[in-house]
Amino acid sequence: MLRLLNQCYRDDVGWTNEAHLVGGIRTTVAEIEKVINTPRHYLFVFPQVTEGKETGDILGCIAVDFGQADNREHSSQNNDAYIGMFAVHCDLQGRGVGNQILQAAETFAGRHLKSEDTQGNARLTMSILSQRPELLAYYQRRGYVLTGKSMPFPVDGNNGEPKVEGLQLLELEKRLSAIGD
Repeated sequence: MLRLLNQCYRDDVGWTNEAHLVGGIRTTVAEIEKVINTPRHYLFVFPQVTEGKETGDILGCIAVDFGQADNREHSSQNNDAYIGMFAVHCDLQGRGVGNQILQAAETFAGRHLKSEDTQGNARLTMSILSQRPELLAYYQRRGYVLTGKSMPFPVDGNNGEPKVEGLQLLELEKRLSAIGD
């Protein structure tokens, strides 16, 4: 999975890469282990299967984090889920695989949030680079909207190094009412 995430985000292959904006790695083994070991954070991988057996190659992945709401300012309930670590092998991009992976994660999150949401405010959130209009359009076609919130790209050594000045992460959201069962 480490190889898939770093290739999809940082190598100059596929339409989802950020190689022209960010250099270095996308994630580390320690970051992936932290996701796996954190309660309320789920990591889904989609393995390659040949003749009914997994080959060991991962074709896609996505994470759903219900714990980020605990850390949000003004959040009194856990009615958000953060979507991250979303990647599809570059050979499969543009074939609908990403749509299926995202839909599966949304359905999982929606069912979980419906059981906890008592006021109808549940939502999915994610962040994308501000200089990726084609990615923004992709998520907007799937019902996500900009929240108006942004933050500078983290320069912590765990997510790569910006190649351009002013790199921002934009927050997107999708309300639970827009998510099908």
